[in-house]
Amino acid sequence: MIEVRGLTKRYRSTLAVDDLTFQVRPGVVTGFLGPNGAGKSTTMRMVLDLDRPDAGEVRIDGRRYRDHARPMRTVGALLDAKWVHPNRSARRHLQWMAAATGLPATRADEVLELVGLSAVAGKRAGTFSLGMAQRLGIAGALLGDPPVLMFDEPVNGLDPEGIRWIRTLMQGLAAEGRTVFVSSHLLSEMALTATELVVIGRGRLISHGPTAAFVEGASGSSVLVRSPAIADLVPAVQAAGFGVTPDPSGGARVTGATTEQVGELAAAAGIVLHELTQVRGSLEEAFMQITGSDVEFTAGGTHPTEVRS
Repeated sequence: MIEVRGLTKRYRSTLAVDDLTFQVRPGVVTGFLGPNGAGKSTTMRMVLDLDRPDAGEVRIDGRRYRDHARPMRTVGALLDAKWVHPNRSARRHLQWMAAATGLPATRADEVLELVGLSAVAGKRAGTFSLGMAQRLGIAGALLGDPPVLMFDEPVNGLDPEGIRWIRTLMQGLAAEGRTVFVSSHLLSEMALTATELVVIGRGRLISHGPTAAFVEGASGSSVLVRSPAIADLVPAVQAAGFGVTPDPSGGARVTGATTEQVGELAAAAGIVLHELTQVRGSLEEAFMQITGSDVEFTAGGTHPTEVRS
């Protein structure tokens, strides 16, 4: 488990992280979201004692990262896929890491196979594409078989097959009871991967809880209804106090109502329905609604759908 308590970090006049408190539980994938400049990377660096907070603390399984006797066997992290020495082969890089933490050299080949890099184990890391470098970084995070894993933008540079692979990997690690904490600007992927979310903006906590609850609470849901007598149904729905907007399909979107309520109104009016569907909001819609006022950099008056910190 990762416990963040009152974490605060200031860089001169910039308050990067502001009294941040949350927990990352074992057994689920927890997504870490926030607009550009929200403080996600800074927070992850403080979890690993790479940056020192001005206030607050972080505990990993009850202890600070630097207080663990063998930190790589407790926490595996990918923060920067390009930090590897370019002239060192993938195998030698991992063997060097293994030696530094008291692991057998054979562990390097085990994790290379796990991430699909066995065929290029002897090639220099400097020749790797971004996607291959990401896989090597993930191999390094897995080297010590740690119970806690942190990934900062792990799908950068991966093709669709690679993205699906890492989604399956993270969910499998969580199913083993590990703590998995991952940031990403690909909101559609986080909707498929993360069971829980920590959402921050301008260094402050905005939301912390189940992904489904975040989407439902922020974007709500609507009912799509199609009928040959839609012109007769709309006034009946509006008279019942529900909002109605046209839908490109020729039907209507009803907000504030359930499918049962719309169906009963149609039945009472003797109106035939061709479709009655509950439509849930998306994570992207919920994210933009909740964090819109916390976006630091925008262009053309619109907010970006791909966000970084």
